[in-house]
Amino acid sequence: MTTNTVLLGLLAVVLTLLLWNLRWVLLIVFGAVVVSVALDELIALLQSKTRLQRPQALVAVLGLLVIGSSVLGQLLLPELIEQVQQLGRDLPQLIEKVSSLLRADPRLTGLSAGLEGDWTLDRLQPIGAQLLGLAGGAANTLVQLLLMILLAVLLALDPQAHEGMVLAITPRPARPSMAHLLQDCRQALGGWLSGMTISATTVFLLTWAGLALLKAPLALLSALICGLLTFVPTIGPTAATLLPTGLALLQSPELMVSVLVFRLILQNVEAFVLTPLLLRRTVNLLPTVALTAQLSLGALLGLPGVLLALPLVVVMQVVMHTVVVQQVMDRWI
Repeated sequence: MTTNTVLLGLLAVVLTLLLWNLRWVLLIVFGAVVVSVALDELIALLQSKTRLQRPQALVAVLGLLVIGSSVLGQLLLPELIEQVQQLGRDLPQLIEKVSSLLRADPRLTGLSAGLEGDWTLDRLQPIGAQLLGLAGGAANTLVQLLLMILLAVLLALDPQAHEGMVLAITPRPARPSMAHLLQDCRQALGGWLSGMTISATTVFLLTWAGLALLKAPLALLSALICGLLTFVPTIGPTAATLLPTGLALLQSPELMVSVLVFRLILQNVEAFVLTPLLLRRTVNLLPTVALTAQLSLGALLGLPGVLLALPLVVVMQVVMHTVVVQQVMDRWI
């Protein structure tokens, strides 16, 4: 073992520890890249229809997003707030309903006992501490989200300058390949974001309409959660089904079965028809790879890791195909 090998090994260890300590910074930066790519898609669409320069197009896109959010907020926010309040009132009834179902099975009596009993001060103190911890975590998450949005706007303002910075630190012979790789990653990520946004919007509208036709409680709130969790494939749609199914149980078992069947049909249509159709021109993510990435980043980084797992897999799949497969494996003699 030579001195250079030892030094390279130590350098690799130091860099690994440094990246691990900076994992939250890297997560915020990558989230900003994802948001900037989404903004870039809208900017490119607006520039194709008008003669606006990029700064003016960015301001116009941000203005349209703010106006659109305000209009949707005025239309949906009052009903959404009312349904959230109703959820708070229905939640104890739902817990009691689940407890009664658990009591019917002798094998689940221990779990049922955990939901029952007098909620004394001693029992509420741990919950209060957890709520304070959640409040502090929510404030920290809000700050990180604001920093992510600010970085995304700065990246979207002049993406070529940031791309040039990456190319400048790339060795000259590899710069054309790096430029092509960056463009492929941008196209794959942009296509994935566009397809998933259309898919989530469709799921939201269809879920809202279906639950309203079934006269299920809190249809708007349930549909919004189902639409948002579409961005977390495999885990998200299954978890989103629990809310409308549980709320339907408060009215009748028949309604619960109807809501469950409706959600299962919609999930399969979204997973096997809608999403593959929308993402046919982008990278094809295997369900096993997507689920493994979500579980791994969720264990390491929590909820932000789960949310950013799929965009990261999209980028890593392009990088692996271009660098490892084409540059190494295909040239192996």
